[in-house]
Amino acid sequence: MLLHIYFFIKFLKNFSITLSIFIIFMLLIDLIEQLRKFAVLIDFIDVFFLALLNLPSSVYQILPLIIIISSAWLFLSLARNSELIVFRAAGKSSVSMLITPAFLSLLIGVLSISLFNPIVASTSKQYTDLKAKLIDGQQTTISIGNEGLWLRQADETGHTVIRAKRANSDATKLYDVTLIKLSEEKLPVQRIEAAMITLKEAKWIAKYSSIWPIKYGENSQSANKEYDLIELPTSLKKEQITDQFGDPSTISVWSLPEFIGQLERAGFSAKRYSVWLQSELAKPIFFLAMMLISAAFCMRQTRAKGTSFNVLAAVLVGFLLFYLKNFVLILGINGQLPVLIAAWGPSFAAIFISLGLFLNREEG
Repeated sequence: MLLHIYFFIKFLKNFSITLSIFIIFMLLIDLIEQLRKFAVLIDFIDVFFLALLNLPSSVYQILPLIIIISSAWLFLSLARNSELIVFRAAGKSSVSMLITPAFLSLLIGVLSISLFNPIVASTSKQYTDLKAKLIDGQQTTISIGNEGLWLRQADETGHTVIRAKRANSDATKLYDVTLIKLSEEKLPVQRIEAAMITLKEAKWIAKYSSIWPIKYGENSQSANKEYDLIELPTSLKKEQITDQFGDPSTISVWSLPEFIGQLERAGFSAKRYSVWLQSELAKPIFFLAMMLISAAFCMRQTRAKGTSFNVLAAVLVGFLLFYLKNFVLILGINGQLPVLIAAWGPSFAAIFISLGLFLNREEG
């Protein structure tokens, strides 16, 4: 028991130091990148704040690499101090030594998706909105909720707020629509209701619509006019509507199930978000695989010429599995693989590959 506590403290210390080093380097690198892009447009305080908001997302993406490096550090230090020899001489197998690192890897994975993921989602959303506000002078124009889809567009006469109960899969048709036209002073001047509007080449084509003018001292109901077909100018494009719902990484795993339901009720495909949710839930399994990769290459007596190669091999194999995982996720998002296979398959495949490498190198 004391031995496992020793491994626990040593692994946690290595992980904390590695994480801290990467946080500092990622902050400096991102700050330089933000300065390169936006120093002319905004002041240094805003640039630094943007870098801070983007930092959690950057660190979250490289957590598998941090697991590999901290695990390799653990096994190399045990080998360098001949603690591996003592452990085996006491009659313990190599597999039993992995119990504590495996538990910690799974624990870090669970904590990352339950606690760190909501922080990453919140800061990523703030980063996107603040960047749009500071650089482009406007904020997100599209949102979705229980009451349907909300859009905001600008044209030469002002702004228009659009609410639709549902849409087709590519957002070119909206159903049960209400449009509120705003003046340049952001005051409502006209209300339009339509059974359906269709997006075509910088204009909405509304069918079976009614128009009410909104003017102080005037009875809007008596001035109501009905039309079979009208055209409304728009600055929105199909890609803007489908792409601006937000990257799945900007939505917490705790909120994703509800958001997926809202998307499906609004008529949109939620496969991208379903694949992302399942892949996040599979992250602890993938972290365990990264630890096993390090064990396979670094859990042996050190030799002067072989240590660097083993660490490099562990990192390269980890990167290969990481990019294969992302490739399979893309196949799942595009509908070429079922959601569960695309999300969970790479993690379990990484487990089997890493475990096979470990057993082959350690147990023969």
